[in-house]
Amino acid sequence: MATLTTDPIQVYKRPVGLTEVHSHYCPGCTHGISHRLIAEVLDEMGLREKTIGVAPVGCSVFAYKYLNTDYVEAAHGRAPAMATGIKRVRPENIVYTYQGDGDLASIGMAEIMHAAGRGENITVIFINNAIYGMTGGQMAPTTLPGMKTTSSPKGRDVEMAGFPIKMSEILATMQGSSYIVRRSLHDPAYIRKSKKAIRKAFETQVRGMGFSLVELLSTCPTNWKVTPYEALQFVEDSMIPVFPLGDFKVHPEIAKLKV
Repeated sequence: MATLTTDPIQVYKRPVGLTEVHSHYCPGCTHGISHRLIAEVLDEMGLREKTIGVAPVGCSVFAYKYLNTDYVEAAHGRAPAMATGIKRVRPENIVYTYQGDGDLASIGMAEIMHAAGRGENITVIFINNAIYGMTGGQMAPTTLPGMKTTSSPKGRDVEMAGFPIKMSEILATMQGSSYIVRRSLHDPAYIRKSKKAIRKAFETQVRGMGFSLVELLSTCPTNWKVTPYEALQFVEDSMIPVFPLGDFKVHPEIAKLKV
């Protein structure tokens, strides 16, 4: 006869790769989720001790406080250039950048394009929340048509400001890129898919296959001026139709991986 037990069963624990400090992120922001996924992947792959991250300028500027790996800070938009130098000098290390849409797709557009064009063997985690977060909620290169921001109070006018820039689609055309996908952080099912994508991106680097990038649709309740729940719904209803989820370029060897 089975014996009942009252011993607690541990179903989750903090990843070693995630430091025990309070986050500065706003309630409902999904930066914290992406940090956890990166930490879990590096722990599970046994890469944490040899990983060097490059922090951005923006809301996630303090990524080095939360992710328990070696970290350096780059100037605004220059993370891919700094990551290139580190990887070329220390090819045995795993090198990745963590960048928002203002950092990567605006001031850093040249750096990300040329890093992909050269096929630099680095990994990029790209957080797209369609707005400038830290600097006050201005229109970003990824802001949706009609979306109100502090610099487009009547909504983004595509005739004046153009259309949102779709970085994953652009970078997938670069000959040096090997793994370019877009995922989302707005519900548990998509979060699980995001973790698998991050794992494959790092696998791409481990196998020396060139440039890899995971774009993650993220929330910004504070600057969107909505509740955390409404922000999740906004991703589903408004962001995904403009930034469709999917694989834009995947090396055949990585496509076969079961993770």
